[in-house]
Amino acid sequence: MTSDLLAPLDLAFWNIESAEHPMHLGALGVFSAHSPTAGAHAADLLAARAAAVPGLRMRIRDVWQPLLPLAFGGATREPAPDFDPLQHVRLHAPTADFHAVAGRLMERPLERGRPPWEAHVLPGEDGTSFAVLFKFHHALADGLRALMLAAALMDPMDMPEPRPRPAEPPRSFLPDVRKLPGLVRGTLSDVGRALDIGTSVARATWDVRSSPALTSEPTGTRRTAGVVVDLDEVHRIRKTEGGTVNDVLIAVVAGALRRWLDERGDSSDGVAPRALIPVSKRRPRTAHPQGNSLSGYLIRLPVDDPDPLARLRTVRTAMDRNKDAGPNRGAGAVALLADHVLPLGHRLGGPVVGQAARLLFDILVTSVPLPSIGLKLGGCPVTEVFPLAPLARGQALAVAVSTFRGRVHYGLVADAAAVPDLDRLADAVTKEVAGLLAACSS
Repeated sequence: MTSDLLAPLDLAFWNIESAEHPMHLGALGVFSAHSPTAGAHAADLLAARAAAVPGLRMRIRDVWQPLLPLAFGGATREPAPDFDPLQHVRLHAPTADFHAVAGRLMERPLERGRPPWEAHVLPGEDGTSFAVLFKFHHALADGLRALMLAAALMDPMDMPEPRPRPAEPPRSFLPDVRKLPGLVRGTLSDVGRALDIGTSVARATWDVRSSPALTSEPTGTRRTAGVVVDLDEVHRIRKTEGGTVNDVLIAVVAGALRRWLDERGDSSDGVAPRALIPVSKRRPRTAHPQGNSLSGYLIRLPVDDPDPLARLRTVRTAMDRNKDAGPNRGAGAVALLADHVLPLGHRLGGPVVGQAARLLFDILVTSVPLPSIGLKLGGCPVTEVFPLAPLARGQALAVAVSTFRGRVHYGLVADAAAVPDLDRLADAVTKEVAGLLAACSS
């Protein structure tokens, strides 16, 4: 294993973190247990297997060497010489509510001095199930990479051998002086692209009114909830109204927010919440295969419209418009600016950027890919997987969605003080799917 510099967006995630707003991804996997001791056995397996997964041994170390001008103020991903899996895998007391414990665990930032990931094993009180909460810092892995790392800890499966990839030459932090003229020209070109993106972002975010119900002063508290929806029902809605599965899943969020606000007696005050829909720009065999490469689409969620099918059409139109423009345009392209900032700029500007999230969007709605294959740990099959997204400063709610073996899993993360009634929002997701089905049938 060798060291490599963090990609620009990884470095941004590393620097915008605060104690109240940790930047880790989560996934709560629920397993069917074959015995009351299955959870303890699973913890032992995770610790034993983690030592053999190279990506889990990687820590993040700051770079302050003046001889590395292009990396000064940045950070590297490198093997931890004293890696101990027992510092990362923890067995908890039995619980009757996996999400209640997961919420409290999601509050706690990861230890930055060692590889930034954890696996928390939560045995169920009835002995028929257990859960594992995986936490990965966003600077260590994006959603897809986190999935690969977690899957490497599961029981071995008979899988086809991957095709060999050509070996990459070792990387040096020092630039080849022969390439300096090209680097200068490339930097000037990057500045031009950054200005173009910045102009696009500014034009798309001229209306920065936030949705009052989704803004929150940071309390550092977290609450999570999960909802499971039949994927066949989502396809039925899509086939009736057109668009994509993702359009339907976003429209469900819009309708659930409307129901939740009505039950609360709140209103949007005529301000439709701005949802950021991340879009992966990852390409195979990039220089940073484990790094984040994201842009996104920004849409207004039509929570004021009482017609569920009209809400779906509004979401579909907005998404089509974003796709036509491409992920390099609009407010969602703000992530691309990270590629045009020197490492020291990320270091100095990270705290400011972290506080500016609610100027750009009110709620994150992200899709996390999951494999359709069955996964097991200690012979116990996974029955549910709830993705959990980090919560940006000033925001009360984040939504992550995954499809897994014929079902859709919504993972909700909220500031516990701002959204004490998160279970009511979870119920609203289920009701909204039923409402869309009824509207399609009428």
